[in-house]
Amino acid sequence: MRKKKLAQWQKNMYALWLGNFATGAGSSMSLPFLPLFVSTLGNFPKWELTLYAGLAFSSTFLSQAIVSPLWGKLADRTGRKPMLLRAAIGMTITATLTGFSTNVWMLIGLRLIQGGFSGYINNAYALIASEVPREYSGKTMGTLTTGAVGGQLVGPIFGGIIAGALGYRIPFFLFGALMFIATLVTLFGVKENFVPVEDDGTQTNHSAFVGIKNIHIVWAMFISSMLIQAATNSINPIISLFVRQLMKNQGNVAFASGIVAALPGIATLLAAPRLGQLSDHIGAQKVLVAGLVLSGVLFFPMYFVQTVVVLGVLRFLVGIADAALMPVTQTVMSLNTPPSSVSRIFSYNQSFQAIGSVIGPMLASSVAGILDYRYVFIMTTCLVLINLGVVIWAFRKDRK
Repeated sequence: MRKKKLAQWQKNMYALWLGNFATGAGSSMSLPFLPLFVSTLGNFPKWELTLYAGLAFSSTFLSQAIVSPLWGKLADRTGRKPMLLRAAIGMTITATLTGFSTNVWMLIGLRLIQGGFSGYINNAYALIASEVPREYSGKTMGTLTTGAVGGQLVGPIFGGIIAGALGYRIPFFLFGALMFIATLVTLFGVKENFVPVEDDGTQTNHSAFVGIKNIHIVWAMFISSMLIQAATNSINPIISLFVRQLMKNQGNVAFASGIVAALPGIATLLAAPRLGQLSDHIGAQKVLVAGLVLSGVLFFPMYFVQTVVVLGVLRFLVGIADAALMPVTQTVMSLNTPPSSVSRIFSYNQSFQAIGSVIGPMLASSVAGILDYRYVFIMTTCLVLINLGVVIWAFRKDRK
């Protein structure tokens, strides 16, 4: 029997899956124990350590939030592939240099620069969203998400093993190597038939929101993406410090932190394609609301955990909720956005995600420094409830 030939968008999806995997693995290799690396760069009290850890984590997303709309506008003029290559090459260089950091401000500065060149995964979403047939949108976005999530799954585990054996700097060098691989995969594996929009002076070329069917839905997805990232990333600056507290500073804290950080990725990897396919059948709205409800139910009990095992189990279950969140918001936006402005809309969404990735960690660092690590989970639960309210309001307005 003759094998069916893959369409170009499918070939691009597989190539970008590999690029997303490399990006997810590399970027997550050092994040779970970034606070431990910061602690080796000086003798800091607890409040100062959590502050610097929050700054080191969120600085990348701060610059990302500022420059993403500019890159998105350029992508709609030049194509998404050049932006993918720009991100991959930029992160190859900055990630490698980060491994040579000699003090905490050099670390923060390099991560700030890295954010200016990041955006590989977001541009991968934009490229596929502009090509995939609408009836396959949910499943395809879910599958593409498993690339990044799969990388974020193996990254902390291998990063924890490597950091425990060879030191905290080596994962940054591996990050650079993985982004070099992503560069090659994108260069040779992705083909984009991009037709630039002619600049005729009309409003369409100046506003990304012209032609959007339900603008309040798109704005709700922006806010939802921001709050999802804030909730998801709030634990990152304190995860290794909290695990160290639970383990009473005994054993391989870096490895245990890596496992705890990776567990949501396992669940998301398994659930994302299925939930994406489910959203194609029953509607993205129901899947998104269910994911937010499940998130709130799971984050609150983390306040009471006494062992790393219980924390890990709850984090695993949170991964199932995550699979119903970010891919579905991407699907909703792609279904409501015309191809001529998809890159700009997705870049604005990336800015909101980046803002969330700044707000969450900085709030968590403040809460942990003033109160205790456990209160971070109460804060995260509140963010999820706010998100749920925004989404329900937008969908009710859409029905009316």
